[in-house]
Amino acid sequence: QARLEESGGGLVQAGGSLRLSCVASERSLTSYAMGWFRQAPGKEREFVSAISQSGGRTYYQESVKGRFTISRDNSKATVYLQMDSLKPEDSAVYFCAARRNGPSAEVDRMEYWGKGTQVTVSS
Repeated sequence: QARLEESGGGLVQAGGSLRLSCVASERSLTSYAMGWFRQAPGKEREFVSAISQSGGRTYYQESVKGRFTISRDNSKATVYLQMDSLKPEDSAVYFCAARRNGPSAEVDRMEYWGKGTQVTVSS
């Protein structure tokens, strides 16, 4: 089965930036919609952003609009999440996920998941 692997997390001060990457082990996932989700300690996993297969449609959780940008490069089987103006409340483990039937903000509709990358934003 296809695997996803996130990278790019780390520790950053409030107001700083990070770029997360998610690479697919199988080229077939370039035909899937992709999404980013996050989970903070004691909280349920929540939707952050999603992108259609071609990259023509993007979606964002309200709290990250204007600060985060999702993109993809299917030639590299990679999805990115550029995170700017980071806030302490953005701290979480960030997961990338894939779904065949178009973008979704629902955790239980995603078919493939990476193991996550930690993002910590200090105040």
